[in-house]
Amino acid sequence: MTETLLNHRAEGPVSAPPLLLGPSLGTSYALWDTVAPELSVTHRVVRWDLPGHGGSAADLIGPGATVGDLAGLVLALADSLGVERFAYAGVSLGGAVGLHLAVHHPERLASLAAICSSAHFNGSKPWRERAAQVRAEGLERLAESADARWFTAGFTVPRLVRDHRDADPEAYAACCDALAAFDLRDRLAEISVPTLLIAGRDDPATPPAHLREIADAVPSATLVEIPGASHLAPAQCPEAVLTALRAHLNGTAGRGMEVRRAVLGDAHVDRAQARQTPFTARFQDFISRYAWGEIWTDATLSRRERSMITLTALVAHGHYDELAMHVRAARRNGLTPEEIGAVLLQTAVYCGVPAANSAFAAAQRVLAEEDTGTSTGAGE
Repeated sequence: MTETLLNHRAEGPVSAPPLLLGPSLGTSYALWDTVAPELSVTHRVVRWDLPGHGGSAADLIGPGATVGDLAGLVLALADSLGVERFAYAGVSLGGAVGLHLAVHHPERLASLAAICSSAHFNGSKPWRERAAQVRAEGLERLAESADARWFTAGFTVPRLVRDHRDADPEAYAACCDALAAFDLRDRLAEISVPTLLIAGRDDPATPPAHLREIADAVPSATLVEIPGASHLAPAQCPEAVLTALRAHLNGTAGRGMEVRRAVLGDAHVDRAQARQTPFTARFQDFISRYAWGEIWTDATLSRRERSMITLTALVAHGHYDELAMHVRAARRNGLTPEEIGAVLLQTAVYCGVPAANSAFAAAQRVLAEEDTGTSTGAGE
């Protein structure tokens, strides 16, 4: 424990781009236990504890504290580490700290991710009441309801509940004071750093509408909703959070998504994203980053040429559902029905007549749908 700086843990190469991770009220940096080691492969990850939580001293803040005070402590920590500019991601109160930094200290941020957070926390009254309760009774009774506030039914992380119970009541109450006074809604349009908002679809504390409000106001912000996630999404759905953060921090998935939409169409990609679950999220990220963000963006071959190669490969392996999707993509990439037919005829020589026969049947269905204006579609 330090007396003047927030307690923190640093992971990853010292030479890597810095990334600071902020916790939610009542938790420690253990909130990031599953996600931080993965992010440290490409970043110098520094996760910190709120005052009176985990290993941070309780007297770093006092009654009447503000989110600005907490942001000042984060900047002091960054300064002590020799970090001038950094990416930032935070959950709930930690996300509010990030929003404050983006508005008041944009020169310090490379990017921002606010997770299960808000530009306001439903007014001051409930937080002032909670602060008074904690100052009078301590945290034991409040910690008993932590699972219901943080997770969906049947899920828990005992370490985080224990951290809640062990937090210093006065520091916890001061953090409640900060939440009570926080409201940045009229400043959101000023945020200029690349911004990601992650919402837990089942979050009762900061429902998706709170993140949507930020996304609508912040220029070019991206919103991701995670099915099955409640308030502490990094603990409950770490793979989905990791996928979203990687795409946001590394950038290739963003370019890949542009190409994916251009080739496959918005309707198809929207359907694929709507079907995404925490189980499939990592695969969807892989497709966007690698297939679409690296291979399809390589200018060595044109998209027409890539479509012809892709059609041939799909015929060779008998992937006819995927073939149908890429016949549509080939049309978007400028191939005529006659050219598609010529490609499939070529596959009859090198992949076999039965394979080409099935391919012609699949392609004919797609081209007939095009003529009638109907389309189904699946796959990538």
